[in-house]
Amino acid sequence: MGRRFRVALINSPLLKGGYHHRIYLGIGLPYLAAVLEKNKHEVEVIDCEALEMDHEKLRAKLASLEPNVVGITATTATIQAALVSARVAKEACPTATVVLGGPHATFMDEQILSENSEVDVVVRGEGEQTLIELVDVISKSNPKGLDEVAGITFRKNGQIIRTPNRPLIQNLDELPSPAYHYFALEKYRVSGRLILPVSTTRGCPIQCSFCVSSRMFGKTYRMRSINSVVDEIEELRDRYGADAFTFYDDAFTYDIERAIKICEEIKKRKIGLPWNCQSRVDVSKEAFIKMREAGCEMVYMGVESGCQQILDAVGKQTSIQQNEKAIKWAKDAGLFVIISLVIGYPGETTDSLEQTFDLIRRLKPDEVHLCVATPFPGTELYRFIQEKGWELSPDWSLYDTTTPVFENPSISKEKIWEMRTKFLNEFYSPSYIVRQMVKGHFYNRLLARIALNHLVWRIRSRYNQSRIVK
Repeated sequence: MGRRFRVALINSPLLKGGYHHRIYLGIGLPYLAAVLEKNKHEVEVIDCEALEMDHEKLRAKLASLEPNVVGITATTATIQAALVSARVAKEACPTATVVLGGPHATFMDEQILSENSEVDVVVRGEGEQTLIELVDVISKSNPKGLDEVAGITFRKNGQIIRTPNRPLIQNLDELPSPAYHYFALEKYRVSGRLILPVSTTRGCPIQCSFCVSSRMFGKTYRMRSINSVVDEIEELRDRYGADAFTFYDDAFTYDIERAIKICEEIKKRKIGLPWNCQSRVDVSKEAFIKMREAGCEMVYMGVESGCQQILDAVGKQTSIQQNEKAIKWAKDAGLFVIISLVIGYPGETTDSLEQTFDLIRRLKPDEVHLCVATPFPGTELYRFIQEKGWELSPDWSLYDTTTPVFENPSISKEKIWEMRTKFLNEFYSPSYIVRQMVKGHFYNRLLARIALNHLVWRIRSRYNQSRIVK
């Protein structure tokens, strides 16, 4: 075990005019904080967005802490803000080792290190075991050199070194429960509810071409034991005062039998908390009924398209008929239904887009996430577009799933934007807002607020539209 080291974990401030998202608590930093704590290191989490800290406040905080290691996480859309945080960290704490992790860093590691001298090490893929070993090496309690730490990229004698990928964690029950006590949980209340995440699996065998999850966490579907999952839910309720929880899995119902057993254990223990999850559409009617009986209130399903040709192209391995059945079964079970769709994928046309919009109109979900196909580094879609030589925006801040970032020969950026805007204006009508507000349930109130936000977005649409033609 390494000597006690001070490690600061940072969720970066937002850049002015950059990517913004609704405040929510992710699960990556809480897991990293937990393994550091378990290994007797001093941990400080600086959650800048929740605490409304800008980069100057971050600088002052780091200077006062004087950490030995600074760990920063980022997605593609927030990588620019993370790199500013790295520069601030190096200026405030020149002797600290600045470590960058997350999906974008995993797949753009060499570019990041070649262009950003303030970043010392990139952690690729799952970070828990890698970070512990890395901190031990930096603290000199582990005699290994950096080139013996699997799963990192760093500089040595002016060269960029990539060590072999670290094997995935096979027994997820060995991980400590996420350490939410390092976070200002009151900042994460949504309409009065504190909703905390629970991860029951890692990995995805499906490998949709637009998704980075299986590239980060592998094709193998690794599962925690049912008892460990429900033990953690009890901890969220009893220790952290959670009012609800969300299953953070990419597809909670991928193993339908296991999902039902978790529901049965939740009922058996009388957990008494409402929850939500993500689900594939190749699921059973019984599963939705069991989920509702166990306290599930909302299900989020990746429908992706109303055109079978596009569904096949993205590798979803589902059908339009399965989309229709799953949404009907979920609604019949009394669940709020949110569906996510990807528009503007290679091969998309105005006709296939209209098929998608017609599907939404027929199925009448409670909420729609109409995402623009975004080629995140590491995905098959990113590789495909690079191979085709299509124009691709170099501005990572635009990779927010609402802005077209590549030239698609079959449909223009402007047409995608126009059709998406028209449909959302139709969906989020004043009558939709009134319907949701009258029902008065938690998710109804939340959806009404989303619709109101869309109306505000419409007012600003001229600015948004100007971004896609640059």
